[in-house]
Amino acid sequence: MDDIDPLSRQLSAAVALWRSRNWPVGDVLLVGGSGLSVDLGEPIWGPTDLADVLPFASDAIVGHALSIEAMRAPSGGHVLFQRGRLHAYQGYSPAQVVFTVRLARLLGAHTLVVTNAAGGIYENARPGDLALICDHINFTGLNPLRGALPPEWGPRFPDLSCAYDADLRRRAREVAAAQGLELREGVYAGLLGPSYETPAEVEALRRLGGDLVGMSTVLEVIAARHMGMRCLGLSLVTNPAAGSPTGTLDHDDVLEVSLAVSDAVQKFLAALLDEAVVPGS
Repeated sequence: MDDIDPLSRQLSAAVALWRSRNWPVGDVLLVGGSGLSVDLGEPIWGPTDLADVLPFASDAIVGHALSIEAMRAPSGGHVLFQRGRLHAYQGYSPAQVVFTVRLARLLGAHTLVVTNAAGGIYENARPGDLALICDHINFTGLNPLRGALPPEWGPRFPDLSCAYDADLRRRAREVAAAQGLELREGVYAGLLGPSYETPAEVEALRRLGGDLVGMSTVLEVIAARHMGMRCLGLSLVTNPAAGSPTGTLDHDDVLEVSLAVSDAVQKFLAALLDEAVVPGS
C-alpha cells in the first residue's frame, strides 16, 4: 500500500510554508503545458521555481519551465499559474505528479484549468487546432487516489461522470466565439509515455472513442475532482495523431506549433480566465 502519512505531512508542511511566507493564494490553478503560456499582466508574486515549493527533487523537460507565480486578473480574482508540470514518465509517482493540484486546493483554489499539447485523432485534425476536453480515458495504468487518503480530501470512490465542468466549457465556447476562434471538443486519451504512439495504437484509441492523445492531464483532473475542484481542460493539437503514417514526430515539432499559435492561445486563455473562470467563483 502506498505510504500516505508522509504525503499528508508533506502537503501540510507545504501549506504552512506557503502561508508563513505570505505568498498569495489563488482562486484558480492554471497548469500550462508544452510551450503554452498566458499573460494577465505583471505577476503579483513570483515566478518562483517549483523546487521552492515541492518536498522532493524536480526537473523540467525540454520546452517546460517549472515555476509557479500568482497573477491578478482584471476582474480581481487571483490565478496561480504553474508553468510546466511533472509527468509520470519522468519517474514521478502519481502523488508527486498531482502534488501542486492538492496544494492549491488546500490553499483554497476552487478551479483547475489544465492545458496540454496533444496529438489529434479526430478526422481532419490540424496542427494548431484548439480543443476543449469533454471527457478523458485514463490509459496510464496509474491513479493518484491509490491508498488510504485522508477522508477530508474527498470520497473513497469519487464520481467522475462530469469530470470536465459543463458550465466552464460553455463559457469557454462563448469566449472563443467572441474572438472568432474555432474551438473543437473531444475526449482526451491519457497515456503514460514517453514514446509516441504506433499507428496501431492510434487506430485502437480512435475506435475506443479518443479524439486527442497525450501524456498528462488525467491524473491531475482525477485528483482535483476528488477534492471537489471544478475542472476545465484544453488541448493544443500539435500534430495529427502521433504515430500515424504522416511522417516522423519529434518533441521540437510540438514546441514549434505551440510557438506559432502562442499569441492566439494566450489571448483566449487570458480572456477565459478573466471573463469566465474567475468571476464564476
